[in-house]
Amino acid sequence: MAETVVSSVLHELYQFVIEERSSVIGVERDFIDIKDELESIQALLKGADIKAADEEGGGANEGVKTWVKQLRETSFRIEDMIDEYNMYVGEAPKINHSGFIAKFQTLPNMIKSMKWRYQMASEIQDIKSSLVKIKERGQRYVVKSESGSSRSRGSKAARFGDPPMALCFNEEETQLVGFESQREEIVRCLVEGTDECSVVSIVGMGGLGKTTFAKLVFEDQRVKKHFDCRSFITVSQSYNMRGLLIEMINKFCKDSNEPIPKGLQMSDGHKLITHVGQYLDSKRYLVLFDDVWKVNFSDEIQHALIGSNTGSRIIVTTRRMHVAEYFKKSFPVHIHKLQPLSPEKASELFCNKVFRGKCPKELGDMSHELVQICGGLPLAIVAIAGLLSTKPKTVLEWRQVNRNIRMELDRNVHMTHLRKILSLSYDDLPYHLKSCLLYFGIYPEHYTIKRKRLTRQWMAEGFVRCEESRNLEEVAEEYLTELIHRSLVQVSKVSFDGKVKSCRVHNLLREVIIRKMQDLSFCHLMHEDDEQETVGITRRFSITSISNNVLRSKSNSGIRAIFVFDKGELPKGFMDELCTKFELLKVLDFENSLLSSIPDDLGNLFHLRYLNLNSTKVKVLPRSIGKLVNLETLDLRQTKVHELPREINKLTKLRLLLAYYRKYGLYSIFNFTTGVQMQEGIGCLKSLQKLYFLEADHGGVDLIQELKKLIQLRKFGIRGVRREYGNALCATIQEMKQLESLNITVIAEGETLDLDFVAVPPPNLRVLNLKGRLTKLPYWIPNLNYLVKLRLGLSNFEHDPLEALKNLPNLLGLNLWDDAFSGESLHFQVGGFPKLKELDLTRLNRLSSITIDEEALLGLEHFRFKNNPQLKVLPRDLQNLKNLQFLGFADMPAELVDSIEIGGPCHWVINHIPLVQICENVGSKFHDYKLHRIPTQFNV
Repeated sequence: MAETVVSSVLHELYQFVIEERSSVIGVERDFIDIKDELESIQALLKGADIKAADEEGGGANEGVKTWVKQLRETSFRIEDMIDEYNMYVGEAPKINHSGFIAKFQTLPNMIKSMKWRYQMASEIQDIKSSLVKIKERGQRYVVKSESGSSRSRGSKAARFGDPPMALCFNEEETQLVGFESQREEIVRCLVEGTDECSVVSIVGMGGLGKTTFAKLVFEDQRVKKHFDCRSFITVSQSYNMRGLLIEMINKFCKDSNEPIPKGLQMSDGHKLITHVGQYLDSKRYLVLFDDVWKVNFSDEIQHALIGSNTGSRIIVTTRRMHVAEYFKKSFPVHIHKLQPLSPEKASELFCNKVFRGKCPKELGDMSHELVQICGGLPLAIVAIAGLLSTKPKTVLEWRQVNRNIRMELDRNVHMTHLRKILSLSYDDLPYHLKSCLLYFGIYPEHYTIKRKRLTRQWMAEGFVRCEESRNLEEVAEEYLTELIHRSLVQVSKVSFDGKVKSCRVHNLLREVIIRKMQDLSFCHLMHEDDEQETVGITRRFSITSISNNVLRSKSNSGIRAIFVFDKGELPKGFMDELCTKFELLKVLDFENSLLSSIPDDLGNLFHLRYLNLNSTKVKVLPRSIGKLVNLETLDLRQTKVHELPREINKLTKLRLLLAYYRKYGLYSIFNFTTGVQMQEGIGCLKSLQKLYFLEADHGGVDLIQELKKLIQLRKFGIRGVRREYGNALCATIQEMKQLESLNITVIAEGETLDLDFVAVPPPNLRVLNLKGRLTKLPYWIPNLNYLVKLRLGLSNFEHDPLEALKNLPNLLGLNLWDDAFSGESLHFQVGGFPKLKELDLTRLNRLSSITIDEEALLGLEHFRFKNNPQLKVLPRDLQNLKNLQFLGFADMPAELVDSIEIGGPCHWVINHIPLVQICENVGSKFHDYKLHRIPTQFNV
């Protein structure tokens, strides 16, 4: 019987080889060729992208657009084929049997392999055929690849049609409101201060009014009188330095009514610089360089402008913080980040432009909505006002404009000008940063985008370049910083140590990004109005509203990322369809969705690198997760996954494993946070850099000893620790040389945490969180020179621990919680905690007094007290904290709270603090509270 089956299989294999032999031979060689072809296509696409940006103002040839679209879609086909090839190779079964059984089991796999090779060979030939035709069309449209990732600049003079140049000739815009207080600051910088030539850099995003603002300052009568000569020069992205210097000297001469030096036009570069230097020698001059893009622009002009100490000034406007900072190499620099208009000033400008005065009552709400869209951007306000001036002043008409802002950006003359201004910064980006910026369009409007979530998605997509001396997280954060410095990304929230926590892009820049996403097939946005069963070729789905036909597209099996932002119920079978149809997925993000279960065939997603289940209803992970051999990030925070399957230990590329659940109800010392249980074999996860929280009591000492193998860990959190684990835990911590953050919690109140056996602590430790009784403060903690945050709970120190901790040189945040100190009095001594910014004293049940020496806590900005029942008298020494910006109280004795109200005996102590706030519980849940602000001299 077995011989018959084998004979049949052999016959099938023989027939297949005879029929398809020519197709499958050499598939590996063709595969390499087509991979090389992809690199050439990507270079062509970079050149086409740059060319499209250059032709934006004149309207790109439709034939070129079609050609680029075809080229891009072909590159998608090649990428898909490469990923399918890697998936097949990665999943190919490895059979170690011998003899007859081995041959029998191998035959079907041989047939499967031959068929797959045939399909691959056929696809390669089809792609090659398509490329021949596309290249022929490309020759007709004369689209050439440009070398490098940025345009060649410096050879062309600025064009009158460039948007920044055009603004300078619109005199009406010099009357913009909202710049008064900022103008006074800059005028003072120009007419007061040092006699040394210095620079004032005005930095902000496109459309913020930098040119208008700088011109207001430049034309101020006090400024005119102060300088002997002035020159206003528009630099823009393309300029000629020789022509720029000639223009500058001509304008100086015109402003001071002096003749132009002879021979200026005939001078070479060196002589020209000499001419400029001689003319400006002994003069007090002012030059405004508007719209500077090149970082090293100061190197090009410094020799012409550095002269005698006459109090000369240089004003620079730029979108790029690096440009402003680079001037520090040669000049003293004052950097002014131009602020958006306040809501009141924005409304005033809007009404002035649309109504020449007050807004009619019936249009009040709609005006408010339109002004909000502008986000304080003066150019946007003026553009939308110009658009509305051509429309009937009715609610219906204005609502239509509000709904169709993205469309208006393309077709209305007022709005296309704005779009060009905003697009310039995108067009100027290095190619690798363009994809990073486009990612902001994936998130819904007004969405708070967390830095870590965003940068992890960039890494999973392959946008972040690997660098030998730095990890991917550091490089990704540098990319985000670059986008911030280019005034493209706005910081929403900053952590205590100055790191960006969340960010966003301006509403109208987001509209520009969405248009770019559509043009580049980068992402398709699925919302409640989108009822299409199919969409064009795209690489990503962003789903803000789920319908039953959401995944029916037949042409998008090459989807690389899916994001679900809808908070409603997912259609039945949604996940099953996703796992079978989109096998090339790299990113899956369900954060805050109602996803309740993961299908067994999750393992089909061989290429998956990022899986975010944060704040979903998932309780169990399937065993097939062990097949996700490329997975790098697994986010299980705020899920009820309490135990991970043993198969997870196969994920040798896993870098981030984030798993815990916090019960946001009544606070409980030990039940507030729970971690996950893991099985024997955790030591195989040698790529892990972040692991928290692990439940130690499941596995005990053996589990802790196995953790020694995870020498790449940078952040580690462990819970359920018993006293007898102390030696093993100390030995493990010593092996984690890369550790930057350590969080340890004991299994029960009263359990001792013995960490005295850590002979050599991790040298780069920055964050330390210990919850458990400490017989004494471990000797090594006060020696952590890089520690920026320390949180101690349940320590039960009988003696004031501040004496030992006060000299930590870089400590920024200190939290003493849950009877970390069991004494009655804390003393902050002179010179102690030199860099501390945040201090939190919570649930210290015996604390009754605090002493703060006059020269202590000099840098403290935030001070919080919570539920310290014996602290009934406000510490009078709070008056010594001159830099304190925030003082907060929660669940504190009524005597203390009453004493700081206006008219209370201690109000004078806190009157110098900008924000003093009382948090009062109004319910049983964690977030059931209301805030009460105490008036001080800043907000009476």
